[in-house]
Amino acid sequence: MKNNILKLFLLSFTLVLLGNNAYGQDPAFSQFYSNPLYLNPAFAGANNNGCPTTNLNYRDQWPGIGRTYVTYSASYDQHVDALGGGIGILIHKDQAGSGNLNTLNASLIYSYLLEVNRDLTFKVGFETSYKSLDLDWGNLTFGDQIDPTYGFIYTTQEDIVNNPNHVDYPDFSTGFLGYTEKMYFGFSAHHLTQPNQGFISVSNLPTKYTAHIGGKWPLSRYKNDIITISPNFLYQKQQEFQQFNYGVYINRGPIVGGLWARNSLENFDSFI
Repeated sequence: MKNNILKLFLLSFTLVLLGNNAYGQDPAFSQFYSNPLYLNPAFAGANNNGCPTTNLNYRDQWPGIGRTYVTYSASYDQHVDALGGGIGILIHKDQAGSGNLNTLNASLIYSYLLEVNRDLTFKVGFETSYKSLDLDWGNLTFGDQIDPTYGFIYTTQEDIVNNPNHVDYPDFSTGFLGYTEKMYFGFSAHHLTQPNQGFISVSNLPTKYTAHIGGKWPLSRYKNDIITISPNFLYQKQQEFQQFNYGVYINRGPIVGGLWARNSLENFDSFI
C-alpha cells in the first residue's frame, strides 16, 4: 500500500512555475505530475521495490507566437538498499526567446529513507546541481533600435560584442517527504545559496519554496474493482511570485483522471 501511495504521489505533484521576472524563475511544466524529481529531491527512489523510474518531459509555452519558451527534461531514479535510500539524475534545458537564452541544468540527487514505524516513513533528499547559461546578444533588440514609424531599423549602441555571454554556477537544493498508508506530505527548498546568474550585473536566483499535502481513499468496496479518490494541495513561493494548486484525482487501475486549478494570491489563474 505504501508503494501505491508513493506512486500516486509521483502523479500528484510536480512544481509548476510560470513566467520570468527581473530576478528569474524556474521553468514551468503544465503537466506538473510528470516530473517528481523536479518538485522535490526527496522523491528519488520513492518506489521502494527497487524498480527504476524514468520521466521525459517537453513543454512549449505559447506555441502560437513561435517557440517563445521551450523546455526539455529527463530524469532517472532508483532505490538502492545498500545506500539506505534512493539516487537520481535530473537534466533539463530551457530555451527562451527562440534560443536567445539557453539554460542547462544537471543534478545529482540522494534521498535517505527512514522508516519511523510500521505506519510512518520519512525521506530526506539532497540535490547538487551544475547550471550553465548562454545568451546570444546578437539576436536581442534594444530601445535605441526603434524608429517610431518604421520599427527596428537602427543599429544599437550597446556594447554587445564585449558583453559576457556565458555564466555557470553550482546550485544546491533539499527536500523532505513523509507518508503513511493514506496520507502524504512534503516540503522542498531549491536554490538555497541564491546563486548569481547575471551576465553584467548581479542577479541572484531566489530560493524557491514548495509545500504539498494529499491523501488517497477508496471509493469502492470491491477488491476487483478498486476506485480511489485523491485530493491534493500545493503551495509554492519564489520571490514575490506565489501560487496555490489544488485538485483531485480519480484512479481506477492504470487509468488516472482529475481536475486541478491554480491561483495566485490576488486572483484565479486557470484550470489544469
